Amino acid sequence: MSAPLSSADREALRDRTPGASHSVHFNHAGSSLPSSATLHAIHAHLMREAMQGPMEAGVQSRALTESARTLAARLLNASPEEIALTTGNSGGWGGAFAALPAWRPGDRILVGRHEWGGNLATMRLHAERAGAVLETIPSDASGCVDADALANMVDERVRLIALTWMPANGGLINPAAAVGRVARQHGIAYFIDAAQAVGQLPIDVQEVGCDVLTGVGRKALRGPRGTGLLYVRRAFLDQLTPAFVDTHSAPLDASGQPVLRPDATRLEPAENSLALRCGLANALQEALDLGLDAIRATIDATANTLRAELANIPGLTVLDQGRERSGLISFNLAGQNATDVQRALAAKGITIGSNGVPYTPLDMQARGLTQIARASVSPLTSDAEIDRLLEGLRQLAR
Repeated sequence: MSAPLSSADREALRDRTPGASHSVHFNHAGSSLPSSATLHAIHAHLMREAMQGPMEAGVQSRALTESARTLAARLLNASPEEIALTTGNSGGWGGAFAALPAWRPGDRILVGRHEWGGNLATMRLHAERAGAVLETIPSDASGCVDADALANMVDERVRLIALTWMPANGGLINPAAAVGRVARQHGIAYFIDAAQAVGQLPIDVQEVGCDVLTGVGRKALRGPRGTGLLYVRRAFLDQLTPAFVDTHSAPLDASGQPVLRPDATRLEPAENSLALRCGLANALQEALDLGLDAIRATIDATANTLRAELANIPGLTVLDQGRERSGLISFNLAGQNATDVQRALAAKGITIGSNGVPYTPLDMQARGLTQIARASVSPLTSDAEIDRLLEGLRQLAR
């Protein structure tokens, strides 16, 4: 692993982030804090729209807004033609899923125990209507998806493997590449929800072996809310027919027939916020400039420190699983509701997250959990902020 960012680099990063001086933020897994430059990129485009008109401003800013696609491709080791720019993770994932060929009775979908609740809802709506079934891949002793067990589940009826790489309810990191090797060996479509991973982990879609991968701008990338990334492997694209199209995704030809675009933009709508795309482009460039290896090393070191300190608080149980862990730390305080803990800390100026069963229902139910509190870190997280969080939790524990 690369060396973490230096103290000086982290302070410089905080200096360029207005929110870092106004809040003690441990909800980066929900939405992180954007830089001044990202905010400026958004504001600058809005001013162009105000002064020139939105359509005219869009033409002027086309190179900047399209750079988000090129930068996203660099981030994932993909080609720009394999990237669609979306309005968020759920829209990208759901749009790709809805574009799959029709489901048939007896078709099987295999999912990790940690699958995002929104993805499960989408899959169940489609599968149950057609008579297809969802089945859960067993987890190993560490809590991760067990790729060997997955291999033993495969037969000719399996049409999709879906994995949430880093779940919303804990610091576990699933073995995405190991699952990908099973999918590729058997020629099964493989979808990865990388909402928490994009911007936090170095990602190489060639190495992972997925057909579809989705990410979001507002989390580790520190981009604006309302932005996301959708990767579709070029050789897989022709298997996807969007549930709806418009003049951007499938323009009419001379005979009036819709012609699907030959790249991932067939899954993009014509209407989008170009101001937010300008902000996303800046956030992507900043992540690439910092280096994903350094970001990962910094988050890992900070999260390990925080986990160790949290485990020393009487009555606090750290709930993270996995052999390799992310910057999301889940925990509960004995006798206290996670939402109440979140609110009590907010009253002290400290933000954390809390999740219930609907976020990751299969895993929460399997582990007998009804709620978890979560503190998520980023390269912005300072030692002073960790001290504030720990003291706040110690007071609540007393």
